[in-house]
Amino acid sequence: MTVVDELLRGPKTGLHIGGEWEEGISELDVIDPATEQVLAAVSTAGHDHARSAVDAAAEAAPGWAATAPRVRSEILRRSYETMLAREEQLAELIVLENGKTYADALGEVRYAAEFFRWFSEEAVRIIGEFRTAPAGDKRIIVAPEPVGISLMVTPWNFPSAMATRKLGPALAAGCTTILKPASDTPLSALAVADILADAGLPPGVVNVVTARGSSGVVDTILEDPRVRKLSFTGSTEVGQLLMAKAGSRIMRTSMELGGNAPFVVFDDADLDAAIEGAMLAKMRNAGETCVAANRFYVQAGVSEVFTSRLTEAMSVLRMGPGIDRSNQVGPMINAQAIEKIDWLVSGAVDGDATVRTGGRAPDGPGYFYEPTVLSEVSPDSTILDHEIFGPVAPVVSFDTEEEVVGAANDTVHGLISYVYTSDINRGFRMAEAIESGMVALNRGLISDPAAPFGGVKQSGIGREGSHHGMEEYLELKYVAW
Repeated sequence: MTVVDELLRGPKTGLHIGGEWEEGISELDVIDPATEQVLAAVSTAGHDHARSAVDAAAEAAPGWAATAPRVRSEILRRSYETMLAREEQLAELIVLENGKTYADALGEVRYAAEFFRWFSEEAVRIIGEFRTAPAGDKRIIVAPEPVGISLMVTPWNFPSAMATRKLGPALAAGCTTILKPASDTPLSALAVADILADAGLPPGVVNVVTARGSSGVVDTILEDPRVRKLSFTGSTEVGQLLMAKAGSRIMRTSMELGGNAPFVVFDDADLDAAIEGAMLAKMRNAGETCVAANRFYVQAGVSEVFTSRLTEAMSVLRMGPGIDRSNQVGPMINAQAIEKIDWLVSGAVDGDATVRTGGRAPDGPGYFYEPTVLSEVSPDSTILDHEIFGPVAPVVSFDTEEEVVGAANDTVHGLISYVYTSDINRGFRMAEAIESGMVALNRGLISDPAAPFGGVKQSGIGREGSHHGMEEYLELKYVAW
């Protein structure tokens, strides 16, 4: 038995409905993107399974909403502790089905666990209001209540963390849930459900249904009037379709969608810090993240020095399967991802961009793409308009602050931006002028369960994390007394 076989003996591969593990209507293969080999076969849900998941969530809803906040808190806290106790196995599972390096996978597990800890603390701090009306004729009581059954559709790039970032606040608020994980990476989500069950979560509070794609199963769940909330993380295009469907029922929605993050470096920046931040912002999960630095705007005075140093840092990264813990860059998720990256890089080169390092996909097996730096990228290049979702850094030179603000905002997206400058006044001017829901000022890493995560424009609506994340799963009831 190989190390991989031994690791895969533990994970559940069925549907998790009403506290039971069930067989589905068929199976889907989970592929290791580093080897292109099948890891496991996971059950897929049909329409009847989707309806059963809603039934289970509806049956559990009254009891879970009435459960004391302290009890909900302690279940989440035990889930946090269990995740950390199993962190090595969970990280290796992410490596196998997602392809990220072991260091990135371990970081994700710890980040994912923190959402259970943070919302275990928020569960006991749901605060209402009691006050006298200005006219003095009544008392105004505002009581937060669980929004109800919540459907969560999560992406493949953070299969553990995107599950816990949604489940944590929903469970803390008293909502029952249905989780539909990405078909590329279902094993990690099923492992999270198993951890919650081991921590004492009552049957039916979290249900997990896997499927090929989303439309059929998700549509069945969305059409059920008992489902009151949709939380989705993924592409803007799919988010638009889901919002339209949810809108037909006036359903509460949270959308964390695509990004096109500018990474702005001014002449006065600390270049050591800027290079370190660039590597974090670009190469975390090999660039397959919505907060990855997507467009590098570097002021003319340091443009060549920055580009040369970034090229040097990118060119020495060790690429290979994450199961070898010495590797620093893993594969992309699938062949389609490679095709998109190659199309964007080729288009930039056709527009006279220079490949400073990388620029190609090596021969297989595995869906690898070399860490790539492009310089002399045309400001109107297609690569600047698309979310690359890969290890490619296109660099554009600029002259003035006004110019770079215009370039940074010239996108339909607005999730995150990165700014490097030693002038604190300029830093805050940029933070205010750039249209994004988050700004990393002299930092390459910003995500924190205690902070509100989300974007503006077509990067989504709503926030995840922090106490604001709880608001997404609470309705306010006003009682006049």
